[in-house]
Amino acid sequence: MIDALVTGGTGFVGANVVRELLAQRRSVRVLARPRGDRRALAGLDVEICEGDLLDSASVRRAVKGVNLVFHVAADYRLWARDPEDLHRVNVGGTRAVLEAAGEAGVSRVVYTSTVGALGIPEDGGPGTEETPVSLRDMVGPYKASKFLAEQVALGFAHQGLPVVVVNPSAPVGPWDVKPTPTGQMIVDFLEGKMFATLDTGLNLVHVRDVARGHLFAAERGKIGEKYILGNRNVSLAEIGVLLSEITGVRPPRVRIPYWVAWGAALAMEAVARIGGRPPRVPLTAVRMAKKRMYFSPAKAVRELGLPQTDIREALRDATEWFRAHGDARAR
Repeated sequence: MIDALVTGGTGFVGANVVRELLAQRRSVRVLARPRGDRRALAGLDVEICEGDLLDSASVRRAVKGVNLVFHVAADYRLWARDPEDLHRVNVGGTRAVLEAAGEAGVSRVVYTSTVGALGIPEDGGPGTEETPVSLRDMVGPYKASKFLAEQVALGFAHQGLPVVVVNPSAPVGPWDVKPTPTGQMIVDFLEGKMFATLDTGLNLVHVRDVARGHLFAAERGKIGEKYILGNRNVSLAEIGVLLSEITGVRPPRVRIPYWVAWGAALAMEAVARIGGRPPRVPLTAVRMAKKRMYFSPAKAVRELGLPQTDIREALRDATEWFRAHGDARAR
């Protein structure tokens, strides 16, 4: 019997979940695409099961003989030439994993959603797991697909499958190989490319805390419940100041009006449609930035014991990792 299967184990959050499982001396299987980037798992003692979320037979092979399933995998793109790709992977793939988990009789499934699938209060306060939200509140195909996938997961829980949902905010830290949009922001800062900010904000959390939150959700989470895995709400300008204090690089001093960012992103997407390469700043990212993505992790702290590592440490760990792996340089 394998202790745990991690889908998306080659990604940022998934690779950190794998590391936390291995630290507890648990046996780990990772579902990975045959030609996928596996740098985040280099040197780790894990079993690789080659397959794809869109190949239900390979998903069943991966789930067979495991105790826990951490379904972390997702198509995390804010721009895609064919938005239906996101729906096929995030919604259809989630359904395939949960169906296979039910057939295999696993003891617990932790489904990785996102705070992007949650509601944001009109008064500007932090969102919670209970903030009202609907599909029409979702900005862009990625958020819409994750909202629908979360509904699939909760539906399986209501039918009796032992599913717990976690909603990470914006994790930062080591092993952000690709990197994620938040990681790319840090790389841009280190390379002197983050010369301006928008009037927006997000909830930052150390990726190690997110990974541990997954394990705590498997151990202590209530079936059919959602848990925000986050920490501190900070504005984009505040993040620039914190990074400046850590690195000595000057923080951005210019604030771009929303309409300027919107126009620039629109132009970039027009070029992307012609050339096929993703835009540097997707229009969806700018539209998302119109609201501050502030959330409260109080429920996860109270019920799961979610750690709250200082975000300065998270940002420091991220900058040191990017520098050490040649993804960024301080000018």
